[in-house]
Amino acid sequence: MLVIDGEIASVGTANMDFRSFRLNFEVNAFIYEKALAQKLEDIFLEDILKSYQLTPELYKERSLWIKFKEAISRLLAPIL
Repeated sequence: MLVIDGEIASVGTANMDFRSFRLNFEVNAFIYEKALAQKLEDIFLEDILKSYQLTPELYKERSLWIKFKEAISRLLAPIL
């Protein structure tokens, strides 16, 4: 998600780099509505407040269930 000056927003799958644009099929919606752009910015700021830094220590302490899901995801990654 990208919000520009609280007036324009872009939401989609694209990573904003040349490699992604050349190698992947990406799609984004560009929204030119100030109210919706502001709402998206508010949602982003709420997410920041709920986030935390994943330290190496926290990563090592993740549950067996999380490790299992990561392993399955790695196996399925080529077809996703």
